[in-house]
This record gives sequence, C-alpha cells and structure tokens, in this order.
Amino acid sequence: MHVALTGATGFLGLRLLRCLLDTHRSVTVLAHAGSGDALHRVTRFFELTGAPEPFVAELPGRLRVVETELEQPGLGLSRRAFQELADGLGAIWHSAGSINLEGELPELRRTNVEGTRRVLELAAAGRERPVVHHVSTAFVAGSRREGVAYEDELDDAYGFENAYERSKYEAEMLIHAWSREHRRPVAVLRPSILVTDLPPHPELPSHPLQVIERILRDARRTAGPGSPGHDGPEGTDPGGRPRVRLVGHPHGRLNLMQVEHAAEVMVRLAGRTPSGGVDTYHVVHDRDVPVPTIVNLLERLVQLSIDLVATEPDDPSALEALVDFYPGLTSYLTHRRRFDDTRVRALFGPSAASGRVDLDYLWSGLAPRDRVPAGPSPTPSAAVPSARYA
Repeated sequence: MHVALTGATGFLGLRLLRCLLDTHRSVTVLAHAGSGDALHRVTRFFELTGAPEPFVAELPGRLRVVETELEQPGLGLSRRAFQELADGLGAIWHSAGSINLEGELPELRRTNVEGTRRVLELAAAGRERPVVHHVSTAFVAGSRREGVAYEDELDDAYGFENAYERSKYEAEMLIHAWSREHRRPVAVLRPSILVTDLPPHPELPSHPLQVIERILRDARRTAGPGSPGHDGPEGTDPGGRPRVRLVGHPHGRLNLMQVEHAAEVMVRLAGRTPSGGVDTYHVVHDRDVPVPTIVNLLERLVQLSIDLVATEPDDPSALEALVDFYPGLTSYLTHRRRFDDTRVRALFGPSAASGRVDLDYLWSGLAPRDRVPAGPSPTPSAAVPSARYA
C-alpha cells in the first residue's frame, strides 16, 4: 500500500511521517505549492532529532514530494496529474490545516474545511479506493467545559471557544456526509493539545504552548519593561514581576499529549480493520495536567505573576488588555472536562498509556538548554497547584 500525507512538515506531520516510514517503503508528501523546500525541512527535522545517518541519506529515495494547492479543485494539479496521483494511493493521511486560534472563520474554513473537501475528492477519484485517515482535534467538543466528551459525539449545541474549533467540527461533518455518500471508511483521529520535551529550535515547527508563550512575551514587551500589572504600580509580586489577572479555574485541567506518542498511536490505529463507516478515536493522555501547573510554567517562562480570576476584570491594566486581545487562548484555563478514550485503551491495553507530562517535561520543550528557570527548579514537586484564585 502506498500512502500520501498532507502536513508532513508540521509539528505532528513530521512525527507521523517518521512512523509511516517505519511501516512503508515510501511516502508521497503532498506539500504546499511554491514552498519548494519540503524535502529540506523534513531532512533537517530528522537531522536535528538524531535520526541515524543511513535513514536520513535514504530520504530522497523514499519520499516523493508533490506540490499541491490544498484549497483548490484538483489540488491545483492538471487533470492527468491528479488522476495519476489518486490511482497510485492505497491510503491518504490528512494532517494539514491551520491551528490559528485567533483566525477568522472564513480563513479557517478555506484551509480546514475546503482542504478536507479536496482530500476527499482525491480519495473518491482513486482506483484503489484509498482509506482516509483524518486528523481532527478533541476540541471539536466545543465550549462544554465540564463533564465527559465521548468519541462518537459530534454536536455544536455547546458552541465553540473559537473559529478554529468550529472549522474542525465542520470538517468532521463533511467527512461523515462523504462516508455515507460513497460508503467508504474514514478514521477520524482526535488528538488533544500536543507537546514535546524537545528543546525549541528555529528550524523546527512550534507547538501550541510556544504560541501562548510568544503572545504573553510580546504583550509584555509592547506594554513596556516597566509596565505594572493590575492595581497600578502596586501590581507586582515581591520579586517585582507584573501581576496579570487571567480568567481560569483553580481546579481546571487540560489534556496535553506527547506528540511522538500521539503519532505512534495514530499509525497503530490505522492498522485496524475499518468498520466501513467513520471510526473516531480520542488520542489523548490518560492523565490531565492541572491548569495551575500551566500557569506556573508560563510564570517562569515570561516572568509574570498570574492570578486566576472568575471573571474578566473591569479595570484591566495595559498589559492585561493586551493579553485579553487573544481570548481564544486563555479560555481553556477554565476547562474541567475529560475526553473519554475507552476505545483506544480497549484496543491497546497498557501500551496506550502515556508517559508523564509534568512541569519538568513542559519546561524542556519550551526553554532552550542554556536557559535557567527563574525561581525554584521545575521539578515534579513544583507542579503542585500554586496559582492564586481571586
């Protein structure tokens, strides 16, 4: 079986590609037209992450790069090239998409919904009737902040925290309609927030917590080095760090999953015999991370003192107003829901369990090796909830 992968140069896509190359002799990479550097970016990832030299040397012969325009009919290819591509595939992995939590819905629909539509058209045109593996997100559960989100649920009754979540929900709805119309199987893989302990590097794609860190750091820089937090000049902690109020819950929790383990689980799931319809799997960690641990991490990274509050303050400081400009990021600090993954655990047993994601692990994936944390060393014991709740 020959496989194609979209999003192969992304944070998750690179790990999926690594797992796929363990089980397939070659992979077709559907890269963004005009980028021209997909093979180089893939090669650099494997070089930087310590892949064996013989493996890296074989990449040009094992990867076929096809430049496409994912949002265009026929992927922007000629009719003949499109058909030849479709007929040569036994499976399609769709991992490409925008994860911009602050993006506008029309823009996100073009990438996440129309991109999915074009991938399904490729699958429908294939002589070998390729199986589709679609990477969605557990956050299609939307704005339901408590209770349990189940794998077979797909409902917009709760609304969504942002346009990204809605676009991924609409893409899943499109998949269900396509599967019914064509009577074809699709595996929908819903990861939670993906993280790594691999130190950041300018040639490696960033992950969601890096984006949050960057926003907080930019907000502090824009507000000025001496800008106080709330309550005017008194709005600092004993160490002189600005105090910032963020809406969150002291008992909130987030599901953070190691990206390497998520990719491994997804490729193992692809080896299951499909039911014939849409099979949906939550690819999530078996233990959530307390929101105060996330707060502790951000405080260390950005040199802020964060107070969790129940509602948005009526008197925001300049720094708080800048942070609040990105509400799609901070809304998750109120979540206390759980993602059910009974199906995955029933299939894989103990091997479905994830390694520990604690303050130590998260720090390693956000701070360069030469960066010394402010305050106490981020050991597992430091992961005890320490954020204040006002």
